[in-house]
Amino acid sequence: MTALPPLRLQPLPYRRDSAAVFGRFAAEPWAVLLDSGVGGEAAGRYDILAARPRATLQTYGDLTEVRRDGDTRLSCDDPLELVREALGERHPQGSPLPFVGGAIGWLGYDLGRRFVRLDLGSVLPARAAQMAIGIYDWALVTDHRERRTWLTGRGSPGDPARQLLLDAVLGGQTGASEPVVAHDGFTVAGRLCSNMDADGYRARFDRVQALIRAGDCYQVNLARRFSAPARGDAWPVYRRLRAINPAPFSAYLHTPGTVVMSASPERFLHVRDGRVETKPIKGTTRRDPDPAVDRALAAALALSPKDRAENVMIVDLLRNDLGRCCVPGSVRVPRLLEVESFAGVHHLVSTVTGRLAPGQDALSLLRACFPGGSITGAPKRRTMQIIDALEGEPRGVYCGSIGYVGFDGAMDCNIAIRTLTFAEATLGFWAGGGLVADSRCDAEWAEIGIKARAMLAVAEHFDAAGSVASAAGAQLCGVRVR
Repeated sequence: MTALPPLRLQPLPYRRDSAAVFGRFAAEPWAVLLDSGVGGEAAGRYDILAARPRATLQTYGDLTEVRRDGDTRLSCDDPLELVREALGERHPQGSPLPFVGGAIGWLGYDLGRRFVRLDLGSVLPARAAQMAIGIYDWALVTDHRERRTWLTGRGSPGDPARQLLLDAVLGGQTGASEPVVAHDGFTVAGRLCSNMDADGYRARFDRVQALIRAGDCYQVNLARRFSAPARGDAWPVYRRLRAINPAPFSAYLHTPGTVVMSASPERFLHVRDGRVETKPIKGTTRRDPDPAVDRALAAALALSPKDRAENVMIVDLLRNDLGRCCVPGSVRVPRLLEVESFAGVHHLVSTVTGRLAPGQDALSLLRACFPGGSITGAPKRRTMQIIDALEGEPRGVYCGSIGYVGFDGAMDCNIAIRTLTFAEATLGFWAGGGLVADSRCDAEWAEIGIKARAMLAVAEHFDAAGSVASAAGAQLCGVRVR
């Protein structure tokens, strides 16, 4: 057996705002930030920053492009098996940190076609990736609870990635070359458009209700796409998003072809020492600046029969998904139907746990559960077909997942909701919700507006001509769509 390189943990000065550190190299291709939303009401604990991966994987349809050491190869193999191959031999954990190097990136919702084995009607764009993963030997990890920062990894001490991260924290004191800091600014350059207006949404809503009554499905997550032409550097867009809507599973990933900016509140899968956790969100209501009204809204959500039923359906689906990789009898629901509050919304959240069975690991679990049931519906396979038929186009990153799988086998990843993308000179995002038998069309339409509010505000902020502001209300009222 080949000896493993030693794990290095170098303490560095604590920086409360990891975004300020990351901004020093955010313009680098493959720079990634997994952001805990520090300062938010429901903030997480750890931030993870990385750059200059030693290998990258991008999937386009049936092909995955693997780049390493200047070489490029194409493979038709299972994308997650290629990630496992790139990670190499599993390293023992031996660290209190959640991440000590490994894979960081995103899986688009449409990668699920490979795992669920569906032939859907919508055509995947030839130049749009369905997966983008980097293999990082070094990372900066900040623990906001302990107020500590580490540079960690198993790579060479002379690795340029290590020097870049070290210099970003110490501000040029290491003697290394200065990190990339140039930013071009950002402009929304045209009118906001959507793929469906109010009448179109109602027609699709009615179709879902007919399918539910016929027993074809129990819940369907129906979403709308918003997009506008844009230009410039997307990093300021993410800074604005995290200021408006801090969330515990946020992320910025400067992957080639698509920049991803997420302010997700939802954990998809967490694995450590064989223990598994997923926290599905189903049930949403707005926040209110009046504390008494805000508490009343949260209490009403907790008691809502419709939202409780919606959440329980997805809990059952996820119990089944976890059961495919977990020890029989180990899957539990320790917390059911709890209200969690975020910057702009209250959510109804449940927690499902399990223990990985022998021979299973984080990547096999990810394949078994992807895409997450909270953003498909039940039963998953049939609802994915319905979603594709009604929405009429691939979702891209939206409702996929963003996160890491470490060399040590640990994993943490989100559901990519409240997520903006910048690709092909277009700023885009989606918002949607789960439809069940007792859903009301006007209430579901309003919920989309609540979920889209922060992203609309971000687009408006960068819109010098005011076209987003004039279109936003119309979009949510179903007027003047493309």
